[in-house]
Amino acid sequence: MKRCALRLVLFGLVMSVPGVISAQDTIPFVPSPMHVVQRMLEVAEITKSDILYDMGSGDGRVVIEAAKKYGIRAVGVDLNPDLVAKARENAVKEGVSHLVEFRAQDGLTVDISEASVVTLYMFKWFNNALRPKLQHLKPGARVIAHDFDIDEWKPTRIEYVKSPEDGSDYAESRTLYIWIVGDKSPMP
Repeated sequence: MKRCALRLVLFGLVMSVPGVISAQDTIPFVPSPMHVVQRMLEVAEITKSDILYDMGSGDGRVVIEAAKKYGIRAVGVDLNPDLVAKARENAVKEGVSHLVEFRAQDGLTVDISEASVVTLYMFKWFNNALRPKLQHLKPGARVIAHDFDIDEWKPTRIEYVKSPEDGSDYAESRTLYIWIVGDKSPMP
C-alpha cells in the first residue's frame, strides 16, 4: 500500500513539472482493428459532403479508409510526430494524400468546428475533455467513439461489433458509442 501511494505521489510530481510530461504523452498507440474501422465509418453514415476528424489518428487507418471508401476530406490529429509521419506515408501508398491531412497536435486544442464526423479511440478522460467541443459541432454531426464513452452524454445509439468469424482480424468484441449532435431522441 505504501509503495502504491509513493508511486502516485511521484507520478503527481512528474505530471506537475511543466514540459516534463503531459497526460496525452501517456496515451499508447493501439490501432483499431480494420473491421472495427469499417464499422465505425458505416455507422457514421458518411456522405460526399462530410469532413471527418479522427482524434488520436495513429497510423492514419480511419482517415485513409474514409478517403478511400467515400472520397471525403479527412483530418487525422495525433500528438506523436512519428505516427503522423507514418500516417502521411500510408496515405501516399494508398493514393489518398490529396484528400487527407495529418496534424501533429494536441487533440484537445485543435479546432474541429468544420467536422461533420468525429471518430475517437481514446481513453475516457480524453473523450470527456473533448466533449464541450463535440457538443458544439453543427447539428447532425456524428461522433463515433470506440470502446470508451463520454460521461453524462447519452449516446444516440450503442453498437456491439463482434470479431470476424474467419479470424482475419484478431480482436475481441468491441463497443461503438454513436452520438448525433443535437439529437434528443432516446436510444433505440
